[in-house]
Amino acid sequence: MKTIDLAYRTMYAELVQRSLDASFETDFSTAGNFVRVPVKGRDYWYFEETRPTKTRRYVGPAEDPEIAKRVAAFKEIKSDLKSRRKLVATLVRDAGLTAPDTFTGAVVEALEKAGLFRLRAVLVGTVAFQTYAGHLGVRLPGASLQTGDVDFAQFHSVSAEVDDSLPPVIEVLKAIDPTFREVPHRTDAGRTTQFENASRYKVEFLTPNRGSDDHADHASPMPSLGGVSAQPLRFLDFLIRDPVRTVLLHRSGVPVLVPSPERYAVHKLIVASRRQSAAAKREKDLHQASLLVKALDTTRRQDDLAFVFAEAWNRGDSWRDALRKGLHVLDPDRHDMVGLILGRALADIGAQLEGFPMRLA
Repeated sequence: MKTIDLAYRTMYAELVQRSLDASFETDFSTAGNFVRVPVKGRDYWYFEETRPTKTRRYVGPAEDPEIAKRVAAFKEIKSDLKSRRKLVATLVRDAGLTAPDTFTGAVVEALEKAGLFRLRAVLVGTVAFQTYAGHLGVRLPGASLQTGDVDFAQFHSVSAEVDDSLPPVIEVLKAIDPTFREVPHRTDAGRTTQFENASRYKVEFLTPNRGSDDHADHASPMPSLGGVSAQPLRFLDFLIRDPVRTVLLHRSGVPVLVPSPERYAVHKLIVASRRQSAAAKREKDLHQASLLVKALDTTRRQDDLAFVFAEAWNRGDSWRDALRKGLHVLDPDRHDMVGLILGRALADIGAQLEGFPMRLA
């Protein structure tokens, strides 16, 4: 596995920061513009958008110095958009990093602008995996990056406590594709955790299972998610704890929260062990886990991997059983590679894991 050049790693880090800064600095869509409008001998600022229809929002009098400051700052952000778009193009074209497909990028961007990540939701699944090449500074094979859906997760406690909410999610999605519809939950028909368009593209919301497995068949209301509920899943709390900020390489860069790569890798081993009939999905889980274990080793982040693996192992018998099964279903080459890296990393941090099944190197 090859690392990308330092210049590109620096460029990616700069893009992450600039994208995040822009998301905090403006309450106005960068698809619009401020326009100065004379009314009865005085000039006023309005904010004009042309899509999906032409609209104008009153901002304030042109002579107000605070408003003038905001207008100037907005112009800088708009100018920076062009520069950031060049950074994204360079990272994809020259550094070999992977951009999401255009539709997925548009979905994530729209939800980011609606405030999803500000409300501490986390992008999970393969779309999150697409960000790890830039985050870690390595090249990851594209075959492991394909997807036909996008998933988001949030702790219920966060959703209940932030005292804020997205606009209705169905409206955000319909602005991208009018064929999006709510999919009634399989056991709670009055609730929605998933949306689907005419092409069967899915957007799903998840949350950690807070109780027994009996709750897994019921949708959990999520007060901050714009009328959406979430599907409870076991082991998800481990995945989305302590997420990292990074950027999706779409348009001018979309700032997102994703699981840390070490948690993603360990979680994929656990998830793979629970796939009873979905062989293709299990193989994808194992492939992504193995790639990240190798990437963490290449970038000298083995300790991070060892600490989260030990955390999962020490959570109890059901966790140990899931990890053992996940390691067991790796093919021989991956098994040896993962075992070698994990064994060395665990030894380096002095972790003593009772019953750890793999040969230490």
